[in-house]
Amino acid sequence: MGEFDVVGVGNLNYDIILLLDRFPEFHEKINAREAFFGLGGAAANTISWLATFGLKTGYVGAVGRDEIGEAHLAYFKKLGVDVRGIKSVEVPSGVAVVMVSGEDKRVVKYPGANLMKEVDFEYLSKARHVHLSSNPSGTIREVVNFARDNGITVSLDIGEAELPGEVERNVDYLMMNEDEYRRKFGSLDPSLSGARNLVVTLNGGGAIVRDGRGRVREIRGLSARVVDSTGAGDSFDAGVIYGVLNGWSLEDAARLGMALAYITVQKVGARSAIVPLEKVIELAREKGMELPFEGS
Repeated sequence: MGEFDVVGVGNLNYDIILLLDRFPEFHEKINAREAFFGLGGAAANTISWLATFGLKTGYVGAVGRDEIGEAHLAYFKKLGVDVRGIKSVEVPSGVAVVMVSGEDKRVVKYPGANLMKEVDFEYLSKARHVHLSSNPSGTIREVVNFARDNGITVSLDIGEAELPGEVERNVDYLMMNEDEYRRKFGSLDPSLSGARNLVVTLNGGGAIVRDGRGRVREIRGLSARVVDSTGAGDSFDAGVIYGVLNGWSLEDAARLGMALAYITVQKVGARSAIVPLEKVIELAREKGMELPFEGS
């Protein structure tokens, strides 16, 4: 078996999240109701959950030689994430400023060191599974094709990035939200995607999944009072990946994803809601979710 259960490939950002009663007008200064500062980056958030759940994890990315870069490396080391795939470069670390007002969210990003990321394929070859988030399309193509050629399963949360058809067919688990899927395919029809397995999260909770045999299921969501949706999709991805790597059905894996997203939206910040697996098992029992956890 490989050295790692999962290696993430993606950005490493510092998130500044401001909760507002309303967005400022032109040239207007307003006070935020609350502020949160923390480490972020979509695939990095997903890997943080998986490391907390006890999987052997690694990461491919780049940070600046600055306080933010040091914080990323220290945080991952504390969780047991292998950091040999993360480069330190002479460019500032990536930053994301997120302004949240009610259900509306506006984001400004400075990619910085993230643009200097280099994939070490020897490092990647040690993984059972690779998870990708927002990356340049060249990186996505190279990593997906490498995974296919080396018997490594791959999941991709594509976001708004371009997804060439020949790459999509080699993706084992494609994750998108409803808006992204509609924009790309014109409707919510799950058969329009060529990925082997598809998971589309729905607005207001729930998901549609289509497995490798073409079976489509709709999964009901858990209703939560949304405080901040930052990182909810990344948490969802972690649930799906944990489930499928443990041999669960795609449906059950997506249910676990739903539980992690439910936990995440009730806290401010992408990683402040991360809890050990035991807590998630407790929540699943409370909510009457029958998930195939060992010994549960």
